[in-house]
Amino acid sequence: MRFAYERYVRRRPGEPPLIKGWLPYLGEALKLQKDPLGFMKTLQKQHGDTFTVLLGGKYITFILDPFQYQFVMKSPKLSFQIFTNKLLRKVFSIEKLATNDDLNNDLHGCYHLLQGTSLDILTENMMQNLKQVFELQLLKTTNWDTAYLLTFCSSVIFEVTFTTIYGQSLAGNRKKFITELRDDFLKFDDKFPYLISDIPIELLGNVKSIRKKLIQRLTSEHLASTQGWSEVVQMRQDILEKYYTLEDFEIGAHHLGFLWASVTNTIPTMFWAMYYLLQHPEAMAVLRDEIDHLLQSTGQKKGSGFPIQLTREQLDSLVYLESTVLEVLRLCSFSSIIRFVQEDLTLQSETQDYCLRKGDLVAIFPPAIHYDPEIFEAPEEFRFDRFVEDGKKKTAFFKNGKKLKYYLLPFGFGASKCPGRFLAIVEVKQLLVILLTYFDLEIIDAKPMEANYSRLLFGIQHPASDVLFRYKVRS
Repeated sequence: MRFAYERYVRRRPGEPPLIKGWLPYLGEALKLQKDPLGFMKTLQKQHGDTFTVLLGGKYITFILDPFQYQFVMKSPKLSFQIFTNKLLRKVFSIEKLATNDDLNNDLHGCYHLLQGTSLDILTENMMQNLKQVFELQLLKTTNWDTAYLLTFCSSVIFEVTFTTIYGQSLAGNRKKFITELRDDFLKFDDKFPYLISDIPIELLGNVKSIRKKLIQRLTSEHLASTQGWSEVVQMRQDILEKYYTLEDFEIGAHHLGFLWASVTNTIPTMFWAMYYLLQHPEAMAVLRDEIDHLLQSTGQKKGSGFPIQLTREQLDSLVYLESTVLEVLRLCSFSSIIRFVQEDLTLQSETQDYCLRKGDLVAIFPPAIHYDPEIFEAPEEFRFDRFVEDGKKKTAFFKNGKKLKYYLLPFGFGASKCPGRFLAIVEVKQLLVILLTYFDLEIIDAKPMEANYSRLLFGIQHPASDVLFRYKVRS
């Protein structure tokens, strides 16, 4: 990666407009983080739909026209893998992927186990794990109990995800094991924005020792003491043992990366879903009615304990629940689809061709369409039924009179589309079904919540602060 001081004395002919800012190295990073949408819309008005910005020592060319996304996806000179491998090395200390394409390809081949019949098995196991968490912890709550919403979501999502994917710990105190693992994981995850920067990890406090501790807990030796591995974890472990010795520390690093990818965006998605529903009782009422109707039609009753069991197909039939989750993703996902420019190239499009330089990055910025009032009416508002039309899922959205192929991109697209997206959505739906079916829920802090944009360009934004809510078993 070439840095700011090495290049761009001036823009070359055919290159996009260049915005460097006046801060060396940082460029416009502070402005973008302060008001991402406002900043990008200002640049769009000034320079059009394609422009290059200096951000933290990296030159990133943004493509904002949704009808041009396909040209980014099709270009063989734009690499997702090179960008990802650098990230995995920095954040998780995974070295071998950068030099071994066969390992990359073999691990990629595991992802079919996050779809189809394998996903049905994961869905069933996840519901059982959710039941266990709630029966043990929450069904005692006959009086109102108060909790911080992000803390609540973090605790439940982490435990349920870990036990669904990696199984139950057989060693000693299970609760102590999962609590310590979760607490260390959240400390590590909190430093993610710094880990992806160019700041040496030695300057980030104790994050290096926390990472080492997490990896140690996820090595082959320690994972052998968990029972009930999912198919995808078993297949990944078998592949890793082909390329590493069984005791290799880097196997644990791979598992940390996989666990992180399974949890880090699901937690804030669940937080925002709960937050918006608590702020909109009318939406909560519609969802409860929809869930109750499904339970009645499938002959299931709400009794003590958790007798309900919904298949993935039944969850998908809940159109207002689906719409609520999609609306949360539209509002809160500030991830970008990023590619590494492997060599100088001309990016062709329907409107204008642009020259891109080797070593730069190209990014699609989905919030530009997620918050486009031409595509979504009153885009800053939460509308739980935005993705419902005539009682079915709405998929037709338009810009400039043309139907959009890409109108919602929280998970990327093409070869880099998040392989765990189906599992993440199932988990959020299941948890919402349980909470709405069995609990009365009320928000205590009525304050408006703002996002913390420190993870800008990387996933669902966390809230800037936590919020109190209360819950009790429905009579």
